[in-house]
Amino acid sequence: MAREAREAREARAARGERRRLRPLRVLGIAGAVLAGVLVIAVAAFVIWANATYAAQPDALGDVEQDDRVVLAERDGAVVLTPASGAGEQGLVFFAGAKVEPEAYAATFRETAAQGRTVVIVQSFLNLPLLESRPLSEFTDLAPEVDAWAVGGHSMGGVQACRVADAEPEAVDALVLFASYCADDALAQRDDLAVLSLSATNDGLATPEKIEASRDDLPDGAVFATIEGGVHAQFGAYGEQSGDGTPTVSDERARDEITAALEGFFALASNGDGGEGGDGAEVGAVGYPAD
Repeated sequence: MAREAREAREARAARGERRRLRPLRVLGIAGAVLAGVLVIAVAAFVIWANATYAAQPDALGDVEQDDRVVLAERDGAVVLTPASGAGEQGLVFFAGAKVEPEAYAATFRETAAQGRTVVIVQSFLNLPLLESRPLSEFTDLAPEVDAWAVGGHSMGGVQACRVADAEPEAVDALVLFASYCADDALAQRDDLAVLSLSATNDGLATPEKIEASRDDLPDGAVFATIEGGVHAQFGAYGEQSGDGTPTVSDERARDEITAALEGFFALASNGDGGEGGDGAEVGAVGYPAD
């Protein structure tokens, strides 16, 4: 009897121990499942982020063969400089989400040929909002330049707004390509020249979105449009999902981008940009509209 009682007690104890361990096993299994899901999600995100829009070979090749400019990769950026030497003005430019920086070399080819240095940032995981390096890391790549603008395309423009807000003394001007700021942090600035360049057929940064963003920029912001242009024509990387249909050639769009930039930089260097008012309007060729 004593042995049977002892065995019964041991059996009850074993059952109790199993009951106590069961929740721990369940938690362990759940934790392993969640960890696996997290690993898969991170891997999927990294794969998605690295499925990039590459530069079109012909457009990039034309830049590389242009003896008026020098294209080089330096420390996480693509640097486009005038062959005659860097001028006084430069632009640090954040590429759009998942767009390789070389895709903007064709965009800025003529801007560089006319004397301005352009540093196109290669952002972490190709997403500019994940970029955490200070602006100086990019401006130091061209120490000869005295005045710097910061800019970006699409998500890159949002990051450019953040940089202009965070480092006001280092930024003289802001250039937005088919983009807008995430908030109104810059709205009251009277010391920052701003160009917002958009396209009428853009299916992503639509004209309605650009119009709604006006109040987030200083009163003196300059607005320019590319008639018939689309989102992807601000770079040279092919078609983009969700975009509109262009009714203007890529070459024409690039010419208008160059003209708008030259007109804006001329205004900014003369002290005519970012001085407040009702918001300057600029035609596609970069001169004040009537």
